[in-house]
Amino acid sequence: MKTISPGVAAHLASGTTTLAWCWKLTRRDGAVLGFTEHDRDLVFGGVTYEAAGGFTASAIESTSGLNPGNLDVAGALTSEHLDEGDLAAGLYDDAEFEIWRVNWQDAGERLLMRKGNLGEVSRSGAAFTAELRGLAHRLNQPVGRLYQYGCDADFCDARCGLAASDWTVEATVGSVSADREILAAELAAFPAAHFTRGRLAFTSGANDGAVMEVKAHSAGGRIELWRAAARPLMPGDTFEVTAGCDKQFATCRDRFANAVNFRGFPHMPGNDFVMASAGE
Repeated sequence: MKTISPGVAAHLASGTTTLAWCWKLTRRDGAVLGFTEHDRDLVFGGVTYEAAGGFTASAIESTSGLNPGNLDVAGALTSEHLDEGDLAAGLYDDAEFEIWRVNWQDAGERLLMRKGNLGEVSRSGAAFTAELRGLAHRLNQPVGRLYQYGCDADFCDARCGLAASDWTVEATVGSVSADREILAAELAAFPAAHFTRGRLAFTSGANDGAVMEVKAHSAGGRIELWRAAARPLMPGDTFEVTAGCDKQFATCRDRFANAVNFRGFPHMPGNDFVMASAGE
């Protein structure tokens, strides 16, 4: 249930309204962007809502119960704040959004219509479509731990207990193929698969600050990423790459000597135990 301020209520009851839609996005990196369908910029709450920013939203539909009540927003990369590389780099994934109904003659008269997070973002040329998920979508997400063989901790997080600095190497791009395969001399001394499933963060170049996951690491210092970098990779770009972990107990025990912090259940009975018959 929404609480409408007296100013907004009086404006709606006047019979002639001057209302516009405004959208506020807070990206994963903390950047805040504002857009409006109005023909001039609007400012409120410390955010400038850019006119003609390339946003067009579908109608807002609300349902009873706990259904998410999703909607879509579509547009073109016409705003100087909307960058195709940022979309490809995942900076808008799960970004928080707010949708406001604002009196453009007096931005103090406004009503928050919807809050939530960005879902799937698809691109086609210079156009994009983003799914806006209401707050109720969080109720569809798994909560708590799963009873499983593999470890459910992130490598080198607080539950894992290892220090990332002990397993991270600084390297320089020597050669590039298709913006997803990197050859780095500093990695040649490591055995194959040492960095598979690892975390790679660029520290210079066009992709500075971007973080990606390593798909495969082969002998000779060759790294393959799961997806192509958002912007072109160039020889001389620097990055940091952390060793990967396959979440198995044997790897945690033998490779990382960290069995005491293993966050899986490697000794739970499986189907073979259930189907086994008693021995004579």
